[in-house]
Amino acid sequence: MKNNIINFFATIVLTILLSNFLPWWSVMTAALATSLFIPLKKTAVFFVPFLAILVFWGIYSFILSSGNDYTLAKRIAVLLPLGGNPYALMLVTGIVGGVAAGVTGIFGKQITLASKER
Repeated sequence: MKNNIINFFATIVLTILLSNFLPWWSVMTAALATSLFIPLKKTAVFFVPFLAILVFWGIYSFILSSGNDYTLAKRIAVLLPLGGNPYALMLVTGIVGGVAAGVTGIFGKQITLASKER
């Protein structure tokens, strides 16, 4: 349980730092690094990075969109089948980033397991 919380916050902090220099895939780099150095067990390997990036991207997109009265988010939500709902777009954004981070967390765990076999 302790490693889950540490990995959650380490993923968020590392994502914030890396997103200043790298594009959107910095979430995957952060999830890979934290899964290599902070071991997780069972389904937490996927769900901890998933939830960390879901929360981070959800809050970050809300902050960015609230600055312009959700104008761009409403327009993009019209293009997607979201009925023009900017909050649904923020949720979809978080889920997409979370899935990318979760899969990368599994990849990091697999690298750790493969390196121990040698």
